[in-house]
Amino acid sequence: MLLVRDVFRLKYGQARPAVAAFKASKEIMKKLGMTTPFRVMTDLVGPAYTLVLETQVADMAAFEAMGKKIMSNDEWRTWYHQFTPLVESGYREIFTIVDEG
Repeated sequence: MLLVRDVFRLKYGQARPAVAAFKASKEIMKKLGMTTPFRVMTDLVGPAYTLVLETQVADMAAFEAMGKKIMSNDEWRTWYHQFTPLVESGYREIFTIVDEG
């Protein structure tokens, strides 16, 4: 099992619109049949205006298949073009889950 975190450094003052955008994206994901739950988190400490999207997938093949399906969808691309102006930079972290306590 993999944990994927997409970390976005938002432009100053854009946290609320970015969170609202991700809430709206849930409907697009449902339409695409994506049942993988995701969490949206914002910073309490550290660099201000950080938003993290966190998902779990079975393996890299599942992650790649999900990405291809999402990114080929016109409705998602429209959402993406509305979200990207809120972002200054970003990066992805992918972890292997070795123990869930």
